[in-house]
Amino acid sequence: MQSIADLLTPGRTVCHVSGGSKKRLFETIATIISEDQLSLPPNEIFSHLIARERLGSTGLGKGIAIPHCRADNCSRPLGTLITLDEPLAYDAPDGVPVDLLFVLLVPSEEHQQHLDILAQIAGLFSQEAFCSALRNSTDSTELFDTAVGWAT
Repeated sequence: MQSIADLLTPGRTVCHVSGGSKKRLFETIATIISEDQLSLPPNEIFSHLIARERLGSTGLGKGIAIPHCRADNCSRPLGTLITLDEPLAYDAPDGVPVDLLFVLLVPSEEHQQHLDILAQIAGLFSQEAFCSALRNSTDSTELFDTAVGWAT
């Protein structure tokens, strides 16, 4: 099992991101990831996230989304945790706008690991107390510390 602490870094944990639209949000996410992982170009990340989203919304409901994809230049699984400054329409099954996202990237060949980590993250985000603690974070450092501290 992959720990959330193994997936996140402070640089990929951002509180109160401006969303605007899903496309704009994915561009922002791609930039956040590529600034932390120089081997992953932002346009490639963006393309992978958009392609996956076209298959069906990664919104879980209750204001939570877990965009995820596999990427060729990704050498190990990595996550990005984001809270939005304003909830964003996201085509979630319950119609509730999203304000909390965990983005998962895994190496292209890691099909089973992708599914295993995705299930683990979804289970963690199904806990109301965890999500509430993340939403109550006032800055990126607190958001990172809350996520990593909760999951240990």
